[in-house]
Amino acid sequence: MDDSRPRSDRSRSDSQSRFRSRSGTTRDAQSGADPHSRHDAGLEAASTYALTAGLGLERLVPAAVARRAIDVAVETDRAVYARGDPVEITVAFRNRLPLPVEVPTPRQRPWDWRVDGELEATDERRYVRDRPSSISFRGGERKRATVTWNGRLERTGARHESVVPGPGEYEIEAFVATHADRYRPSDSTVIELE
Repeated sequence: MDDSRPRSDRSRSDSQSRFRSRSGTTRDAQSGADPHSRHDAGLEAASTYALTAGLGLERLVPAAVARRAIDVAVETDRAVYARGDPVEITVAFRNRLPLPVEVPTPRQRPWDWRVDGELEATDERRYVRDRPSSISFRGGERKRATVTWNGRLERTGARHESVVPGPGEYEIEAFVATHADRYRPSDSTVIELE
């Protein structure tokens, strides 16, 4: 790629990435032309300019510091929903440091979401290859992703069921998918189902 072009021109030619989850869908999102973008599935870079981009300086910031440098914010399109209505969840990630960082993840998925503690609103066991990956940010970079929860909880007891949850409050959480025993940048919000 020709790095002599202004960043705004390069971002127009960014590649598209898609992935689908069990209980919802992720919209197409720009994944940036950065060499690390293959790790950032489903994330759209909102601010991409940095003098240090592409120099490998993200490896100079220790992983423990990099994890704590990432700020996560989650919001939904509304606060109150009818039972069974789809819920649009927007997750924003921000590197608070002026330096590039790289956050290692134990699997290929760099981030995930939960509804009341259930990963992607299902109790179904997920079989994901334990192939390490990472998510990279330029200095001060912001990324965002949008996923739609279909408003149902997947149950895998005696038979597979898609259940409309009862009325009440439900916590929506989004997080960087770091190792479970390490600091995990996250945020949550509460919605109400009527």
